[in-house]
Amino acid sequence: MLTAARARAGQAIFVRVAGLDGPANRDRIHGTPGPRWFADGSPIQRVHGDASMYVGGIRALLLQSLHPLAMAAVADHSGFRGDPWGRLARTSTFLAETTFATADDARRAVDVVRSVHERVTGEAPDGRAYRASDPHLLTWVHIAEVDSFLRAHQRYGVRPLDDAEADEYVAQVGTIARRLGATDVPADGAELAAAVESYRPELASTPAAVDAARFLLLRAPIPWVARLPYGVLAAAAVGLLPPWARAPLKLPRLPVAEATVVRAGGHAMVGGIRWLSA
Repeated sequence: MLTAARARAGQAIFVRVAGLDGPANRDRIHGTPGPRWFADGSPIQRVHGDASMYVGGIRALLLQSLHPLAMAAVADHSGFRGDPWGRLARTSTFLAETTFATADDARRAVDVVRSVHERVTGEAPDGRAYRASDPHLLTWVHIAEVDSFLRAHQRYGVRPLDDAEADEYVAQVGTIARRLGATDVPADGAELAAAVESYRPELASTPAAVDAARFLLLRAPIPWVARLPYGVLAAAAVGLLPPWARAPLKLPRLPVAEATVVRAGGHAMVGGIRWLSA
């Protein structure tokens, strides 16, 4: 009885994140024979296959929104309001394909995303033009994701990486970023930290970023039964943001609560998702 209920709950979470095609895609990604970009059990597979990605994904979206051009592209083209679950499914499928699928499938996934990026152009509210294929902008999106996924894994992952493994993770995801068109991609943890710091002068609070944060944290279309678990994951994600990223998004900083209640709740929720998904 408990095993069946656990399986149903785990499948419901998976379908919500990966979409209705998720089970079929999972079978294809993991079941198709052929060479892969990354070895089984390598750092990228450990990070991207862990439930801590739920926390890292929310943090990445919040951090990415601080770049006005990246936020304008998301607001104008991503459909994150009208179809947030569809966007999540597409993103999670891309991560799974490039991390776990055959090299041929991974290359196809990258080619599809590159073709989409070529069509995403526009003008930000401040009058600057943007292109999703802009290498500099791609690098920001990349490092915001990598920094977020790695920090979430190091705090909430089942088996955190040691320093050498963390450097290897940064290098591995960097190969995917370069295939997507990013440049000046960090190759280790020190370079990643320096890269995030180098973008800070370009980051700013915008109405779109603040609105996106409120939507993501407070108004996301979550079934009522999942609102409390989602709120715990969101609080854990905010708790991983640096202070300089919170003020522009009008997010509070509660050091004592974050070090105790939020962290404990994050571990419990991520552990629960991991158990349900096992």
